[in-house]
Amino acid sequence: MNSTAIPTRALSHLVLVLGAVAMLLPFAWMISTSVKPPDQLFTVPPTWLPNPIHWDNYVKAMGAGNFGRYAMNSLFLGVANLVTNVLLSALAGYAFARLRFPGRNALFILVLATLMVPYQVTIIPLFVIVRHIPLFGGNDWLGQGGIGWINSYWGLIVPGAVGAFGIFMLRQFFQTLPVELEDAARIDGAGEFRIFWQIMLPLAMPAVATLSIFSFQAGWNAFLWPLLITTTDDMRTIQLGLTVFVQQYSTQWDQLMAATVVATMPVIIVFGFGQRLLVRSIAFTGIKA
Repeated sequence: MNSTAIPTRALSHLVLVLGAVAMLLPFAWMISTSVKPPDQLFTVPPTWLPNPIHWDNYVKAMGAGNFGRYAMNSLFLGVANLVTNVLLSALAGYAFARLRFPGRNALFILVLATLMVPYQVTIIPLFVIVRHIPLFGGNDWLGQGGIGWINSYWGLIVPGAVGAFGIFMLRQFFQTLPVELEDAARIDGAGEFRIFWQIMLPLAMPAVATLSIFSFQAGWNAFLWPLLITTTDDMRTIQLGLTVFVQQYSTQWDQLMAATVVATMPVIIVFGFGQRLLVRSIAFTGIKA
């Protein structure tokens, strides 16, 4: 090995370790604060290992609001966001990558252009559309007289059911697959949807696993849109539920951090399973190719 490569490699590892520590410190502080007694929350120097450990902060946090209902709403939103984004993005990505139809490139450019529009710009028109959905929530066929999809699961799920990022990612992955697979399937009499469902989609599992993680995380961590669209406590998500610990003049930091730890765990678990699936999918794709 080159003598200059060792210091360079050591320096790169040092930078990575420092970056990892910087990323983990806020998480470690959150866990530490979640089990602190109130008199140790703001001590100087800060206390990393509280004594005694107050596990009852978690019990108090879960009893402060309807967190079971909030968690179920967030879980439902995260799973629905995962399923719709993966399925619809895969269908659209396959069409843009493998099918030939007039205006394909122009339409794909329009889809990509939506990535340049900030979410905050579209949220008011989106709210108006959801509010005036015809024949829902007491609305007539013109979308008047009721509340539409406001305070409903339809209003939570449908606006985020598919996105340009997922379409772009899967389209790029489908373009890397060999055309000979499609040609062989067509010779055997397979239709276009069967080619997509039984041949192309299984080979796209690395991209599907990645998009699944991002989609579930986006649904579980959604805050702004549920804040605008929900009006009753039984429709709130777990991210909105964290606000019960923030009062006008004070914040219950110990219980807030305990509830935040609980709200973070599902995303970490999904990422852990998704990461393993990603590795297996890459190996599977390499064998099949």
